[in-house]
Amino acid sequence: MKAPAAKRPNAGRPRTGARVAAVQALFQAEAGGESPEAVIDQFVRHRIGTLGSDAGFEDGRVPQADVPLFGKIVRGVAKNAETIDATISAHLSASWSLDRLDPVLRALLRAAAAELWGGTDTPARVVINEYMDIAHGFFDGEEPRFANGVLDSLARRMRADEFAARP
Repeated sequence: MKAPAAKRPNAGRPRTGARVAAVQALFQAEAGGESPEAVIDQFVRHRIGTLGSDAGFEDGRVPQADVPLFGKIVRGVAKNAETIDATISAHLSASWSLDRLDPVLRALLRAAAAELWGGTDTPARVVINEYMDIAHGFFDGEEPRFANGVLDSLARRMRADEFAARP
């Protein structure tokens, strides 16, 4: 199954490319019932980089991506899936379950949550901004706004110290 392609290229931003690829890979793993490791391998071999052609996002490729970050995000979601899903679910309204979300939006929230939870290499606000750019690349409707609210709430819980008032 082919993962959806983002509409906006990352124009030389390998960390953004890694995040786009992670969202696509998580979507593909869920939709196709494939293991995360198999999908990581497929992406590294067939979808990340130009691979001798000028195919890009519209063809499901990610021209530039930080492969170690890509793998870290996808593996982080796989390793901590139950905790990540429970954490995201706690930030959804009572009338919405995680399963009710668009599968690409679900993959995006999982990737962002894994990155927020998996360390402090990247400031939380940067993680939110990166995933908001990605959300706008995949969606034209209200999904980016919805994602922003959930990600802000997640970040404030997972990285409260970064949001504490400064003296």
